[in-house]
Amino acid sequence: MRRSAPFALFMILLLGNLSHRNQAFGQDAPVQSESGRKVATRVAPDYPELARRLHIHGVVKVEATVRPNGTVKTARVVGGNPVLAEAAVTAVTKWKFESGSAETSELVQLAFEPQ
Repeated sequence: MRRSAPFALFMILLLGNLSHRNQAFGQDAPVQSESGRKVATRVAPDYPELARRLHIHGVVKVEATVRPNGTVKTARVVGGNPVLAEAAVTAVTKWKFESGSAETSELVQLAFEPQ
Protein backbone atom coordinates (compact mmCIF):
# COMPACT_ATOMS: atom_id res chain seq x y z
CA MET A 1 0.00 0.00 0.00
CA ARG A 2 2.91 2.32 0.69
CA ARG A 3 4.16 2.05 -2.87
CA SER A 4 0.85 3.19 -4.37
CA ALA A 5 1.04 6.80 -3.10
CA PRO A 6 4.31 7.69 -4.92
CA PHE A 7 3.05 5.88 -8.02
CA ALA A 8 -0.24 7.80 -7.97
CA LEU A 9 1.62 11.10 -7.59
CA PHE A 10 3.92 10.16 -10.47
CA MET A 11 0.94 9.32 -12.72
CA ILE A 12 -0.83 12.58 -11.88
CA LEU A 13 2.27 14.60 -12.72
CA LEU A 14 2.87 12.58 -15.87
CA LEU A 15 -0.68 12.91 -17.17
CA GLY A 16 -0.74 16.62 -16.42
CA ASN A 17 2.51 17.07 -18.31
CA LEU A 18 1.27 15.06 -21.28
CA SER A 19 -2.00 16.91 -21.62
CA HIS A 20 -0.16 20.23 -21.40
CA ARG A 21 2.35 19.30 -24.09
CA ASN A 22 -0.20 17.50 -26.30
CA GLN A 23 2.23 14.74 -27.21
CA ALA A 24 2.07 10.97 -27.20
CA PHE A 25 3.49 9.16 -24.18
CA GLY A 26 7.24 8.90 -24.47
CA GLN A 27 7.47 10.87 -27.67
CA ASP A 28 9.64 13.92 -27.13
CA ALA A 29 11.52 13.72 -30.42
CA PRO A 30 10.21 15.57 -33.47
CA VAL A 31 8.03 13.60 -35.86
CA GLN A 32 9.97 12.34 -38.83
CA SER A 33 8.37 13.19 -42.16
CA GLU A 34 9.26 13.19 -45.82
CA SER A 35 7.72 16.59 -46.52
CA GLY A 36 8.65 18.38 -43.32
CA ARG A 37 5.03 19.02 -42.25
CA LYS A 38 4.79 19.51 -38.52
CA VAL A 39 2.19 18.01 -36.24
CA ALA A 40 -0.31 20.62 -35.02
CA THR A 41 -2.28 18.32 -32.68
CA ARG A 42 -1.26 14.94 -31.29
CA VAL A 43 -3.46 12.38 -29.59
CA ALA A 44 -1.69 10.10 -27.14
CA PRO A 45 -2.12 6.39 -27.87
CA ASP A 46 -3.89 4.20 -25.35
CA TYR A 47 -1.40 1.75 -23.87
CA PRO A 48 -2.94 -1.69 -24.65
CA GLU A 49 -3.88 -3.73 -21.58
CA LEU A 50 -2.09 -6.80 -22.98
CA ALA A 51 1.11 -4.79 -23.43
CA ARG A 52 0.80 -3.47 -19.88
CA ARG A 53 0.34 -6.97 -18.42
CA LEU A 54 3.25 -8.40 -20.43
CA HIS A 55 5.48 -5.32 -19.90
CA ILE A 56 5.80 -4.81 -23.66
CA HIS A 57 7.36 -1.57 -24.85
CA GLY A 58 9.01 -0.24 -27.98
CA VAL A 59 8.61 2.00 -30.99
CA VAL A 60 5.93 1.68 -33.65
CA LYS A 61 6.50 3.31 -37.04
CA VAL A 62 3.38 4.49 -38.84
CA GLU A 63 3.10 5.89 -42.36
CA ALA A 64 0.29 8.45 -42.55
CA THR A 65 -1.21 9.91 -45.70
CA VAL A 66 -2.12 13.51 -44.85
CA ARG A 67 -4.64 15.58 -46.79
CA PRO A 68 -3.82 19.19 -47.75
CA ASN A 69 -6.02 20.44 -44.87
CA GLY A 70 -3.82 18.52 -42.37
CA THR A 71 -6.18 15.67 -41.46
CA VAL A 72 -4.97 12.08 -41.71
CA LYS A 73 -6.53 10.19 -44.61
CA THR A 74 -4.95 6.78 -43.92
CA ALA A 75 -2.41 5.27 -41.56
CA ARG A 76 -0.57 1.97 -41.74
CA VAL A 77 2.08 0.28 -39.63
CA VAL A 78 5.50 -0.07 -41.24
CA GLY A 79 7.32 -1.45 -38.21
CA GLY A 80 7.07 -2.26 -34.55
CA ASN A 81 5.47 -4.66 -32.12
CA PRO A 82 2.08 -5.97 -33.36
CA VAL A 83 0.62 -5.71 -29.83
CA LEU A 84 1.20 -1.94 -29.93
CA ALA A 85 0.36 -1.40 -33.62
CA GLU A 86 -3.40 -0.90 -33.41
CA ALA A 87 -3.11 1.67 -30.62
CA ALA A 88 -0.51 3.59 -32.65
CA VAL A 89 -2.62 3.66 -35.83
CA THR A 90 -5.74 4.68 -33.91
CA ALA A 91 -3.90 7.59 -32.30
CA VAL A 92 -2.21 8.81 -35.51
CA THR A 93 -5.51 8.84 -37.45
CA LYS A 94 -6.71 11.45 -34.92
CA TRP A 95 -3.67 13.71 -35.38
CA LYS A 96 -3.78 17.01 -37.22
CA PHE A 97 -0.83 18.26 -39.25
CA GLU A 98 -0.10 21.75 -40.55
CA SER A 99 -1.92 22.60 -43.76
CA GLY A 100 -0.04 22.02 -47.00
CA SER A 101 -0.43 22.50 -50.72
CA ALA A 102 -0.81 18.79 -51.52
CA GLU A 103 -1.38 15.37 -49.99
CA THR A 104 1.79 14.07 -48.36
CA SER A 105 3.13 10.92 -46.75
CA GLU A 106 4.48 11.26 -43.23
CA LEU A 107 6.53 8.73 -41.29
CA VAL A 108 5.70 8.90 -37.58
CA GLN A 109 7.35 7.05 -34.68
CA LEU A 110 5.45 6.46 -31.45
CA ALA A 111 7.39 5.28 -28.42
CA PHE A 112 5.55 3.11 -25.90
CA GLU A 113 7.19 2.91 -22.49
CA PRO A 114 6.17 0.53 -19.70
CA GLN A 115 3.59 2.04 -17.39
